[in-house]
Amino acid sequence: MPIHELAQLTWEEVRDLERDRTLVVLPVGAIEAHGPHLPLDTDVVIARAMARAGAKRLGARDKVVLILPALAYTAAGFGAAFHGTLSIAGVTVTALVVDLARSLSAQGFQVLAIANAHLDPEHLTALNEAVKLARADRLLPVVFPDLTRKPWASRLGDEFKSGACHAGRFETSIVLTEHPAAVRENLRQSLAPNPRSLSDAIRVGKRTFEQAGGPRAYFGDPAAASTDEGSRLVETLGAILEEAVIAAL
Repeated sequence: MPIHELAQLTWEEVRDLERDRTLVVLPVGAIEAHGPHLPLDTDVVIARAMARAGAKRLGARDKVVLILPALAYTAAGFGAAFHGTLSIAGVTVTALVVDLARSLSAQGFQVLAIANAHLDPEHLTALNEAVKLARADRLLPVVFPDLTRKPWASRLGDEFKSGACHAGRFETSIVLTEHPAAVRENLRQSLAPNPRSLSDAIRVGKRTFEQAGGPRAYFGDPAAASTDEGSRLVETLGAILEEAVIAAL
């Protein structure tokens, strides 16, 4: 079945979509520092890739998929000290997602799935809160597979599971696959691994990349990234989105 980009359709084309077969996907990322080698919109690049890969799988299940323009602004407090990072309050993000769910519900859509690639704790809390509020308000279901939780985290490779995965091998591999021209290759190949775990740092109360041991805003091993791994990871992210949506339906 077809995959549509909402922003490229006319209002009449949206009106004529079969509501009982159409799923809506919202890619969610951030504008945030990702080391010296990746662009600020890295999470947006990954979220869009996840949305497209999941949409392809859902289309094969006889679903029509409508991909919304990406949400690129969110809570990004861990990277706020780095130039270019744009951070907004988590409550703003929650309100925006709930309002989107309300608008989609009013137009008769049945489910909103979030393809998220940004793992800042305040941001994740905001999205989980949006899911709860949409349910409490009896809006369409908001499906959010939180990649930091079981069972999803275990499927994204050893670096991801270690927590040392911000602008490291995991994210760099995906950007190499999706938008290779955006990777500063000379810098990437010169970067030493940074094995410090962001997830461990969060558990003990650290609140910034610097406090967590990432003075250049990267964790993991970006020099080890590859397009082969990036392609595999995108497919896994797509499968996660598909499975979460099918479970909700």
